[in-house]
Amino acid sequence: MEVLWAAARVGAVWLAVVLGLIVLPSALGVSLGISEAYMWVLVKTLEWATIRIERGVKKPWPLKTSTGNGIIERDETPMEKGIARLNTMDFEFSDIFYFCRKGFEAIVEDAVTQRFSSEELLSWNLLTRTNVNFHYISLRLTIVWVIGVVVRYCFLLPLRITLATIGIMSMIVGTTLVGQLPNSSVKNYLSEVVHLTCSRILVRALSGTIRYHNKENRPKKGGICVANHTSPIDAIILTNDGCYAMVGQVHGGLMGVIQRATVKACPHVWFERSEVKDRHLVMKRLREHVADESKLPILIFPEGTCINNTSVMMFKKGSFEIGGTIYPVAIKYDPQFGDAFWNSSKYNIVSYLLRIMTSWAIVCNVWYLPPMVREPDEDAVQFANRVRSAIAHQGGLTELPWDGGLKRAKVKDTFREEQQKNYSKMLVRNGSIG
Repeated sequence: MEVLWAAARVGAVWLAVVLGLIVLPSALGVSLGISEAYMWVLVKTLEWATIRIERGVKKPWPLKTSTGNGIIERDETPMEKGIARLNTMDFEFSDIFYFCRKGFEAIVEDAVTQRFSSEELLSWNLLTRTNVNFHYISLRLTIVWVIGVVVRYCFLLPLRITLATIGIMSMIVGTTLVGQLPNSSVKNYLSEVVHLTCSRILVRALSGTIRYHNKENRPKKGGICVANHTSPIDAIILTNDGCYAMVGQVHGGLMGVIQRATVKACPHVWFERSEVKDRHLVMKRLREHVADESKLPILIFPEGTCINNTSVMMFKKGSFEIGGTIYPVAIKYDPQFGDAFWNSSKYNIVSYLLRIMTSWAIVCNVWYLPPMVREPDEDAVQFANRVRSAIAHQGGLTELPWDGGLKRAKVKDTFREEQQKNYSKMLVRNGSIG
């Protein structure tokens, strides 16, 4: 019995400290300087670790910017230039080497699938010892790593689970209560307060440090917010600075409970599986939402899947056929403090949340870009590409024309046949084929 009473007292003290020092300041939108002090210590520690690694390696440590794992060195020469020398009527066996090399490059490290794996770091962030070049360096570095493991799993993880539980329960209870009120400006105001407050708590649960730029361009009601997609927490990152109407498929379990509670207080747009297949019905509901300027801006991730924080892939045109004003937003995470990318093919949602909750912190920059509208002579695909280019340029991301659906599907035969035809036309045009 005494053990239970002692555990209860410890739990009460723990909860009081969490509520007083973290939850309450988060709800009020103020900071006590704890996060800033933590980030300062963390930055200094990682800088020290980097210096120790540089001193410990025997060879010069090559630091180069790379969006992939750097397995092969690519020749970025365009195909037209690469086969320009094939201008003779006489066939030589070496003529096929160019295509063989390009084929090997695509097999070993193509430009698409590497965007579905975690971004390679330039320096060790003390989160794992499996990275190439970051083996045992010194005893002091190993001791710091062990201390970091203890801090992350024995202190930060329980703290973050506590904060996440408080944030989720507050979201469910708060939106349920607000949902009982009649539709009015008061209900809308209270709904925004609940969403904003709970999002701030959830950001603290991730030790989030977010810098918002160009706030004068924040999405306005009746518009559509379009952002690149790296992680499920993208929505939390954005709602920490403003409220949005979410668009998504109806889920079961805890996610379903949250969806049913939030939709009572806020005009989120949740679809049943049967509705998602009916594209016209989805477009109709979204147009009705955008037409009402009193409703919150819709938040859409047109890539349709998570990309590894290095690139922006093809935007599906459906989001750009709705009409209304598009508010582009670029999100760029700092992988030095934690990997926010969700590789859904490798980790389930529970494993993913455990990974980010045992990382050092989630640090990112959010840029609000000037609003964009569709030009009279512009179709939905061209408009989507223009918005994607703006987001990629602002976030320092690589722009790729590929469909993110390749994360789980194979390239269509029609596309492969089209590429084969393009190869043949170039060969004929260069005189390689008589």
